[in-house]
Amino acid sequence: MNNLIIDAATEKIFLMLIKSKNIYNVSHENSKTNYEKLIILINNFLEKNDCKLGEISKLYVNRGPGSFAGIRNSLAVVKAIFVAKKIDYYCFSFSDFDQLDNKKYENIPNLCDKFNIKKNLIKPIYIS
Repeated sequence: MNNLIIDAATEKIFLMLIKSKNIYNVSHENSKTNYEKLIILINNFLEKNDCKLGEISKLYVNRGPGSFAGIRNSLAVVKAIFVAKKIDYYCFSFSDFDQLDNKKYENIPNLCDKFNIKKNLIKPIYIS
């Protein structure tokens, strides 16, 4: 099972691939140019780590709080991937896991299961 985590709500665009027992990640500058080519960044990241979009089992995307542009673009890309590839997605927020001290990206799939985060549901949290 391969999971892809996308976070463009924060200061950096962060991608993490959990592939079997291996974890890969990369971050990019949080800029308008990178928002416009987010799917290219994702595809390049997956290719570099010997994975294809069709091999992803689940997508996890940070729904905020954070940058309006970052959240909007990452949610749009994830929704497009869902429509094209039928890959389920989970929109999480680190505030969903407030009672935990150790919130790490690699734990997101397990935390979404534990806290019953619903799949294919988008409820963004924007910062004004």
